[in-house]
Amino acid sequence: MNETEDYDDHTVESIRRSSQVMGHLQKLMVANRGEIAIRVFRTAHELSMKTVAIYSQEDRLSMHRYKADESYQIGNSNTLTPVGAYLAQDEIIRIAKLRGVSMIHPGYGFLAENAEFARKVEAAGISFVGPTPEVISQMGDKTKAREIAIQCGVPVVPGSDGPISELSEAEKFIEEHGFPIIIKAAMGGGGRGMRVVRDLSSLADSFERARSEALSAFGDGTVFLERFLDKPRHIEVQLLGDNAGNVIHLFERDCSVQRRHQKVVEVAPAGNLDASVREAILSDAIKLAQAVRYRNAGTAEFLVDQQNRHYFIEINPRIQVEHTITEEITGIDIVAAQIQIAGGALLSHLSLLQNRIQPRGFAIQCRITTEDPAQNFQPDTGKIEVYRSSGGNGVRLDGGAGYVGAVITPHYDSLLVKITCRGQTYEVARRKVLRAIVEFRIRGVKTNIPFLQRLLTHKVFISGTTWTTFIDDSPDLFRLVGSKNRAQNILKYLGDVVVNGSSIKGQIGEPSFKAPILLPNIRCLAGPEPIDVSQPPAHGWRHILQEKGPEAFAKAVREYKGVLIMDTTWRDAHQSLLATRVRTIDLLNIAPHTTHALANAYSLEMWGGATFDVSMRFLYEDPWDRLKKLRAAVPNIPFQMLLRGANAVGYRSYPDNLIYEFCQKAKDNGMDVFRIFDSLNYIENLKLGIDAVKKAGGVIEASICYTGDVSNPNKKKHNLEYYLNLTEQLVEEGIHVLGIKDMAGLLKPKAAKLLVGSIRQKWPSLPIHVHTHDTAGTGVASMLAAAAAGADVIDLAIDSMSGVTSQPSMGAVVSALENTELGTGIRLEDVHALNGYWEQVRKLYSCFEAGVLAADSSVYEHEMPGGQYTNLMFQASQLGLGQLWKEIKKAYCDANKLCGDIVKVTPSSKVVGDLAQFLVSNKLSHDDVIVEFFQGYLGQPYGGFPEPLRSDIIKDLPRIEGRPGISLPPLDFTKLRSDLVTKYGRSIRDVDILSSALYPQVFAEYRDQIDKYGDVSIIPTRYFICKPDIGEEFSIDLEEGVTLIIKYLAVGSLNTSTGKREVFFELNGEARAVGIDDRTAAVEKVQRVKADPGKPGEIGAPMSGVVIEVRTKEGAEIKAGDPVCVLSAMKMETVVTSPVSGKVEYVAVKQSDSLSGGDLVVRIINLS
Repeated sequence: MNETEDYDDHTVESIRRSSQVMGHLQKLMVANRGEIAIRVFRTAHELSMKTVAIYSQEDRLSMHRYKADESYQIGNSNTLTPVGAYLAQDEIIRIAKLRGVSMIHPGYGFLAENAEFARKVEAAGISFVGPTPEVISQMGDKTKAREIAIQCGVPVVPGSDGPISELSEAEKFIEEHGFPIIIKAAMGGGGRGMRVVRDLSSLADSFERARSEALSAFGDGTVFLERFLDKPRHIEVQLLGDNAGNVIHLFERDCSVQRRHQKVVEVAPAGNLDASVREAILSDAIKLAQAVRYRNAGTAEFLVDQQNRHYFIEINPRIQVEHTITEEITGIDIVAAQIQIAGGALLSHLSLLQNRIQPRGFAIQCRITTEDPAQNFQPDTGKIEVYRSSGGNGVRLDGGAGYVGAVITPHYDSLLVKITCRGQTYEVARRKVLRAIVEFRIRGVKTNIPFLQRLLTHKVFISGTTWTTFIDDSPDLFRLVGSKNRAQNILKYLGDVVVNGSSIKGQIGEPSFKAPILLPNIRCLAGPEPIDVSQPPAHGWRHILQEKGPEAFAKAVREYKGVLIMDTTWRDAHQSLLATRVRTIDLLNIAPHTTHALANAYSLEMWGGATFDVSMRFLYEDPWDRLKKLRAAVPNIPFQMLLRGANAVGYRSYPDNLIYEFCQKAKDNGMDVFRIFDSLNYIENLKLGIDAVKKAGGVIEASICYTGDVSNPNKKKHNLEYYLNLTEQLVEEGIHVLGIKDMAGLLKPKAAKLLVGSIRQKWPSLPIHVHTHDTAGTGVASMLAAAAAGADVIDLAIDSMSGVTSQPSMGAVVSALENTELGTGIRLEDVHALNGYWEQVRKLYSCFEAGVLAADSSVYEHEMPGGQYTNLMFQASQLGLGQLWKEIKKAYCDANKLCGDIVKVTPSSKVVGDLAQFLVSNKLSHDDVIVEFFQGYLGQPYGGFPEPLRSDIIKDLPRIEGRPGISLPPLDFTKLRSDLVTKYGRSIRDVDILSSALYPQVFAEYRDQIDKYGDVSIIPTRYFICKPDIGEEFSIDLEEGVTLIIKYLAVGSLNTSTGKREVFFELNGEARAVGIDDRTAAVEKVQRVKADPGKPGEIGAPMSGVVIEVRTKEGAEIKAGDPVCVLSAMKMETVVTSPVSGKVEYVAVKQSDSLSGGDLVVRIINLS
């Protein structure tokens, strides 16, 4: 019975009763919030005390509330402001008395330095954990403290004789002492109510802001002035005093690293401090404390100038944020000493004697805050989605709001957590705190972690020689280390797919195949064992190119006894069948196998043309990254790209220097063979591309674009003579290989024999490469005929990616030529192995199929290119013309005739296609592409433009005669780089400049997508285009050796006030939730209008905050630099000024409005 009773009575309360330290003082309240409240609760619990928290309405979910044994709300949002709740002295004391509180600890900030509050606490019979009210009045008031220091013979900075209440008094002080000066709040600290003034023009506003901040933060707007010292060190001394007048110091701290007079990083003890200066400072600190019979904890603060002269500036009569580093080097719990001294203990009772206290090693504290250093430390607000902290030997964390789900509001200090690290030396401590910061992962709000990482690795900080304006004086500190935030961004993308479905244009439904894709085995030549594809083969045509150069490469190709192939599966095949939507990840998966299976291939077509802009526009991938990644995976087979001559990979003419730079960068990043063509076979455009590739060092494969039918004597425009003449012009330009680009599949077997045979007869040493589409179903026969007539290379696609609008079947041709003198050097079984993979991939991408199910011999009439055939079919259905497909094909013929029977390949084929749809719908206006074509922006068509159609279309618009790009001014790469760096930061690469120059809008949208979701190219396609099943687990490789294990759990209900849904995942076993906008939802809450950053007259809130004053009104005339409103955020005030002069058209805010960063404040219009 007794054993059971003993067991039941073994509670937290019984433990406390059995180990009481404080006698009758059993219950402690902290009149504060956040980190310091939790810090005090922990020590109070160690002293076997019960704890009481107070909180505002806005803090009802804060952690400090439930770290205490009891917690009580102070007022409500209707009676007290968020800050006002913690300044409500009488209400705090009323609750304390009602709940039997025996001690009140004020923490720091709020009422910590308010003598009236201390007096009321003691009058209520409650012990105040801090100095006496008289000492707080003396030392908390910085002007009185200054007077005491002068009386004690302690040096002080020249300053005002007392408090300053009028601007005229400040002006008089400046007349005597000059600039710069610093305005300080007489009560309080932490940088609030503090302004440095360097000229008369900013005095009045700084004076007003300092007084207003001081009144808001401390309930007292009194300020005083001091002469401002340039580049001093800020050294403070930790003091402890008891009721008998005994005072000790716990050595000094270096708090020189500051911003806005708020400490950022602190070090104990101060390094590189002259021993005599240290002793003088410690002695003066003790002298001051003894002079006022200082009780409890406090800090004497000094400035040390460049001449090692020290000046007393203030005593903070409270615990300091940075007290933790002193605890770490002395082993003394300062908060425990505070509480016990307030309970009547003497320093000797606590064994706190000066001769026994020695510092051991070094300690450094960093404060992680929710401030964005990239935006001038604007406070950020929001919900913490991820919070992973540090730990380990020598790492101490003191936090208050750092946990998943915590909501960071603009009402309070931005501090999330303090990191304190100790080490045997300063350098060990520095490395430890850097390691600790790197381990942190905080998502959902921006933090100053990138800045802290930069600061801790700066040479000045490493040397330990910082000063108070070090941050302001060191702009290189803001070359920040960017946070990747990869995992959370990926979850946001996946969550968006869950809530809103795939955003990839052209997708219809979900894939028909969702199972894991199996990779094939490639068998060794000598036996049944599979090849180790992790190592590329030693042979391949690229080795010849790299070792001997383009000319020798071309010669070797011509001397090859059989016929070589180019595999189009990686570009044209999926462009023709799957709207160019195949992603890099699915090419990379099969790349190692392809290096072995197609080692004898002339090239792999994998870049350029539509793949370039589609990568960015629809797949959110960087085409240059695709090139580099695939090049690394396939080192032995040449890569080939489509280069549209003067159009590069775009749809218009560009400045010549852009074409040259593009080709050079493409070659540098792994491109080998450049198939140069022009959509009109315009030789001047072709010449530019040829010269650019020649200078870049690539293989020049200039192409003639085939249309018509050379075997039909009735088709006289694009006849055999035309193509031979064009070939001759290309050969004269010094090309390495001739390409015959049959983009519509019009090259019949007889025509192939005639055209290839004629070219071979006239230029026997010229390598010939033939490309076609299998739209009519004759592609295999045409390629066999071309090979027999002397073609060196023919284009094919893996079987499951071949046929119809794609290229002819690789398996069919390889099999047909096997064991003949025209053998391809590729094993049929290897084609079959690759085909097994692509069969699965095509099903995975089935939601992008155009529905071309069979051959269509009408191509010989409409001459539509294969890729355009599928794209135009899709576009027609999107425009509601799907049922008129037959009419569109006929209209394509008519449009071609209207345009003058031109060569049709991108971009000229788009002109014909757009015109065809216009003719069918009769509801569309002329497309800009059509107008630009007839102006001559694409070049000059063979035979000229048809008249009077050209004049009817372009009317009075300019006519371009000759090569369009020749008259374009060179692209200013330097200016474009500057513009992009301004917009996106220093991560801009040379290739990004090219992407932006070629596709400015597409690149901008791509970067916006990357900023939102990060690199989504690593997401498996199954989850990129459709949501996972509930409970489904899958993995994503962030990089080599870094894998995310993700499980989709559920999606929440709609929040009708925000329009968001929460999507729940497990990430590496941890629960994660991401908020996703439901784009189909109706939102009840009216959202604030955002300022348009492109309109200087629309002024947005620079940060989240509360409007405390509106300084203008509608109709008022305003000048650039005039204030429009004052924002309060994290208890700091910011004046929002107008960047332009004009008239105020609209004021979007009023006093007490809560704003988010970017919310419209004022709209200003030009007076003229």
